[in-house]
Amino acid sequence: MIEPLQRIYNWVLRIAAHEHAVLWLAGLSFVESSVFPIPVDVALMPMCLANRDKAFRYALICTVSSVIGGILGYAIGYFLFETIGKTIIEFYGLTKEFAIFRGKFNEWGVWVVFIAGCAPIPYKVITIASGVTQMKLVPFTVASIAGRSVRFYCVAGLIWKYGAPIQAFIEKYLGQLTLLFFALLIGGFIGLKYLL
Repeated sequence: MIEPLQRIYNWVLRIAAHEHAVLWLAGLSFVESSVFPIPVDVALMPMCLANRDKAFRYALICTVSSVIGGILGYAIGYFLFETIGKTIIEFYGLTKEFAIFRGKFNEWGVWVVFIAGCAPIPYKVITIASGVTQMKLVPFTVASIAGRSVRFYCVAGLIWKYGAPIQAFIEKYLGQLTLLFFALLIGGFIGLKYLL
């Protein structure tokens, strides 16, 4: 296993046993949905591995916090796009595509929010786009709950069912899995560029 990754992995496993681990998980889920570039899965997976009996509780915490963070992203798009939202979109290099996407978003918006909620497409960009295009808040929230639930409960369910073998697999192939995860994340960004 690559040494820096091993240290981060071990640190997250130690945090998972800490009395404030749930607060860290909730906070990361919240900011990941509106501004933070690192997906919450990097904390959810080790926490589920460390406490398999709490895996579904962790998935629920991620879902609720992520949806609330998504509503913050929506509010950024709706109320603060010119001051904050544009900066976030520019950070991800999607300015040109976002302008095209903005005009077509509401036609497929609910499905886009759902897919972004459970795929490696950057969900934060979609939450901001939902606010900018003034998508109705209730469908946005329902699609977010559905998408985020699928994503986090699938991770938690797999770890809950296959804990030790999954943990051994992750520990053996952490470097390769990290590269694959970031390749999927980058692929999500590229896919989003083509969707827009």
